[in-house]
Amino acid sequence: MAANFWTSSHCKELLDAEKVGIVHPLDKEQGLTQEDVKIIKINMSNCIRTLAQYVKLRQRVVATAITYCRRVYTRKSFTEYDPQLVAPTCLYLASKAEESTVQAKLVIFYLKKYSKHRYEIKDMLEMEMKLLEALDYYLVIYHPYRPLIQLLQDASLNDLKVTAWALVNDTYRTDLILTYPPYMIALACIYFACIIEEKDAQAWFEELRVDMNEIKNISMEIVDYYDNYRVIPDEKMNSALNKLPHRF
Repeated sequence: MAANFWTSSHCKELLDAEKVGIVHPLDKEQGLTQEDVKIIKINMSNCIRTLAQYVKLRQRVVATAITYCRRVYTRKSFTEYDPQLVAPTCLYLASKAEESTVQAKLVIFYLKKYSKHRYEIKDMLEMEMKLLEALDYYLVIYHPYRPLIQLLQDASLNDLKVTAWALVNDTYRTDLILTYPPYMIALACIYFACIIEEKDAQAWFEELRVDMNEIKNISMEIVDYYDNYRVIPDEKMNSALNKLPHRF
């Protein structure tokens, strides 16, 4: 594992937001739009969270799995890689990367129970190999949780922990983890939490000498999720999912 974020593969793999939002040509042929892609990714995140609850995996594994999913689809299409198999496979792979290994048969058992898909263990193991290649075997992910705790302590804002932590969780329903360093996401969540809880931390942010425009940009992406995607009507979700190739 890299000694710190700045020398890690995660840092080297950070992308421009414009590149993350591009719809793959094969997906365009299926009629998928940027809006559809956002919705499908949120659906995958929800699937991972639900499966993780069934197999009792901690939040860090969930966050790593979602990061894998989102990174894969900056390189591969939904047409080539079925998200309904990729999501559980990313959770399985993340459980091993985060040293919380869960048995493949358990993931498949709950996948069938939760979603009624017909994928078998061999399908997931085959997809695991494809995902490893798509990820260039870079499996180390740095998350905002640790810097969040450290920064809250530094700012004497520990009473914001619950709100800020929840905000960090919700950033995984966006592509922020692919485009910003974890500490910047943590700072944006603290900034947002200060607004929610009506705390004045302006002097502390000024002492940090961080780019407040970047902090505000991250915050606006979180706001966009809350305003437009936190509750997605079934009709809208089904419209996006029905554009995917039918595998069974």
